[in-house]
Amino acid sequence: MSERVTRMVSISVIVPIKNEAHQLARCLRSIAWADEIFVVDSCSTDGSPELAAALGAKVVQFQFNGTWPKKKNWALDALSFKHEWAFILDADEVLPPEAEDEFRSIVEDPHHPVDGYWINRRFRFMGKWLRHAYYPNWNLRLFRHRLGRYEQLTAVATESGDNEVHEHVVVQGKTGRLRCEMDHYAFPSVEVFVEKHNRYSNWEARVARERIMRRTDSGLQNARTSWRRRLKWLSHRLPGRPTLRFLYVYLWQRGFLDGREGYYFARLHGMYELLCVAKEYELRHAGGRTSEAAK
Repeated sequence: MSERVTRMVSISVIVPIKNEAHQLARCLRSIAWADEIFVVDSCSTDGSPELAAALGAKVVQFQFNGTWPKKKNWALDALSFKHEWAFILDADEVLPPEAEDEFRSIVEDPHHPVDGYWINRRFRFMGKWLRHAYYPNWNLRLFRHRLGRYEQLTAVATESGDNEVHEHVVVQGKTGRLRCEMDHYAFPSVEVFVEKHNRYSNWEARVARERIMRRTDSGLQNARTSWRRRLKWLSHRLPGRPTLRFLYVYLWQRGFLDGREGYYFARLHGMYELLCVAKEYELRHAGGRTSEAAK
């Protein structure tokens, strides 16, 4: 993939995609040093699989059954990995050059005492890198693949796509934090932000409804779940969630220091929380029926 690579890093990278041709090359070139790259595709029609293959990745097709498993967990179970360590990288994420040496020092140490690593990432929004709103944003992505799987928070159809939304990797072992940080080009426009969070709110509403119907809090019952997950479930019981989400991003995270972009980012997250609340109410009081399309 890159002429500068002299010795590949002994790691297997999973890149889940669907119609990502516009940004896939940027992503794959940032991990040109990885010895094995799997691009897990969902029947893309924009040439993404061909582009990935041309850049040296192994392309695997994923067929979603509508519920579970979703794409990343399926890949962890189904792929034949060449290496012990795996890294999950979305197509809209980019690793910095210094990641190569840090990853190499971890995965090539046969007696390494840590089994998984969290990596921080920064968001680009409206042409600006946010340094306060949603920063830091830690995700567990590097781990010994036999010890890590995404948590399954619901078995119902969430209408949020075939990729994990808010599920996180749970590693059976000790975890640490990486020094390098990822660049996350998640929201190239407000339109993309709205489209994604419309799908994400489907997930939130259906998971919340299932939890209520079972009269149990799966986030609190799961001993492997982090304190952040438990805090999130508890926050769902608070009144005025949309306003609280805005205040959390804008004041508590100091999004106001990101200027106008930080204000819009916080406001849009407040709107996202409103969608979650409204959709959950609709599901509970309309017997699970969504609004019918105009005839």
